[in-house]
Amino acid sequence: MNLPNTITLCRLVLTAIFVGGTAMQSCTGHWIALLAFVIAAISDWFDGYFARKYGLVTPLGKLLDPVADKVLVCSAFVYLSAMQQCPVWITVLILAREFLITGLRQIAVEAGQVLAADGLGKWKTAMQLGYCITCLVWFATDTLGSGNPALRLLHFLSRPGAWLTPGFLWLALGLTLISGWNYMWSSRALLMGKRA
Repeated sequence: MNLPNTITLCRLVLTAIFVGGTAMQSCTGHWIALLAFVIAAISDWFDGYFARKYGLVTPLGKLLDPVADKVLVCSAFVYLSAMQQCPVWITVLILAREFLITGLRQIAVEAGQVLAADGLGKWKTAMQLGYCITCLVWFATDTLGSGNPALRLLHFLSRPGAWLTPGFLWLALGLTLISGWNYMWSSRALLMGKRA
């Protein structure tokens, strides 16, 4: 088990901690969920960086990394919809896109092809993570007193009615749809059973 794969496995553990924190439905639980989510999101960059820099890309890592990413993001969106923070239809579209791309990748593997990563996918993930983090900051700071100016500012910026949270959400949705369409379009020959 190399370092990038260990980091990826830690991200899965952090996702479980995130889910546990959300289940607590308390100020402490929201802070646990926020910290676990932020650390997990940061770890996604590190495992890819170490894998590429030191030539530690493995079949296990290629499998675990996207799975860990999807489990983290999808669990956050399901929670945010349950908390009536994110419209259910947006969560459904985001989950559907993730399942679609996973299926396309499997079809490509069986056909002996590689489904190239879409550049918009990284921006899509960044916007999704930004949205989830701002929502979690709102929950975590909502029950705190107003004594700390930094926390007051974070709470103000993460308000559902402010520009930051909706901005992240609509950008995430737009990039999710566009990148999903790009994958479908670039895979049209594969879906019709033709070899590239």
